Amino acid sequence: MMRMGGGCWAAGAGVLLLICACDRGTTAEAPARQAEITEAHTGDAEQHATKPPLARDTVQEGLLIGEYGLGDDPVVDGDTIRVDGIEGSLRLLAIDTEEKLRGKGDRAAAAKDFDRYIKRKRRDSVRPPKAGTPMGEEATQFAKAFFEGAETVRLERDDPKEILGRYGRMLAYAFIQKDGRWTSYNVECVRAGMSPYFTKYGYSRRFHNQLTHAEAEARQAKRGIWSPDAQGYGDYDERELWWNARADFIRAFEHDASRRDDYIQLTHWDALDQLEKRFGQEVTILSTVDRIRRFKGLVRVSLAMPAKKSFPLIFFHDDVFRASELERYKGEPVAVRGTVERYEKGDYSTLQIVVNTPAQILLPSLPWPDDAKRAAE
Repeated sequence: MMRMGGGCWAAGAGVLLLICACDRGTTAEAPARQAEITEAHTGDAEQHATKPPLARDTVQEGLLIGEYGLGDDPVVDGDTIRVDGIEGSLRLLAIDTEEKLRGKGDRAAAAKDFDRYIKRKRRDSVRPPKAGTPMGEEATQFAKAFFEGAETVRLERDDPKEILGRYGRMLAYAFIQKDGRWTSYNVECVRAGMSPYFTKYGYSRRFHNQLTHAEAEARQAKRGIWSPDAQGYGDYDERELWWNARADFIRAFEHDASRRDDYIQLTHWDALDQLEKRFGQEVTILSTVDRIRRFKGLVRVSLAMPAKKSFPLIFFHDDVFRASELERYKGEPVAVRGTVERYEKGDYSTLQIVVNTPAQILLPSLPWPDDAKRAAE
């Protein structure tokens, strides 16, 4: 559901054993209208193993990124890897392993009294926070064991238009050859209980069923984070309420966007081109609230775009900004309806949308604790 103006708009050794127990030779669900991906999970993919990475245009137009060599130390942590031929690290899709413990202080505190340590990390945060945990360390070791011995990794996208994440990292599913088949690390990581199915930025378009079943299997078997003895967050039911509320909001937007050309997702690589084409026209855009800055006479809200870029919303009236609730929704996905304008000053030029009424802002229905408290009263 989407809210608008107060209403709703529908719209280690143990790790090695775990890999052996969980690896089912997971292959991709072949999506409709993507013939190139079918070959990614059949013997036809073998003939491409020695070919160089795809040209940039091909990468942008399809789901297959290419096949790359794995270096001596490819694993950064449980959901991040490096490969030869791509600068920087890759953020693996649909998973979110816990963080590694960093610093002597956190390591000592977690070892001394983990329950107290994790409560201190939560403090009075409304949303469940991320923190270093022993489960984060275990997830890193799982990844190292999974990729050990593999010389080549096959990388694929979830959406041909979603290439880079907010911080400029390439987004990908990672596959390696196991028993003659391309096996998905992302799915097996969930099946092993190293990560839940991570839906904060939307449901997987290609592997939703596999990821859902993998999590259900891990939960039932009490693997990894689902074990009552796991030293991890321990609040995944709460986290998934937040994630799935965001994912439902994004899916509703995508459903409408599939039927009209004035809906634009700012996570897409061609979003700015699409906005330029609709200069002077009304559009609805979807993105995450990033920075909020106040200037004399206006409030500027930056919506996140890939590679640390942003798109500005301009509020000339502070009461409209307050009524929009965007301050509360910082870090959350929102949709905005408005006319694409251009602001120019000297050599500086940017597209923007001016928000004149709170009704232009569409908000997801999130599990705010104070809302639940008011409902119970």
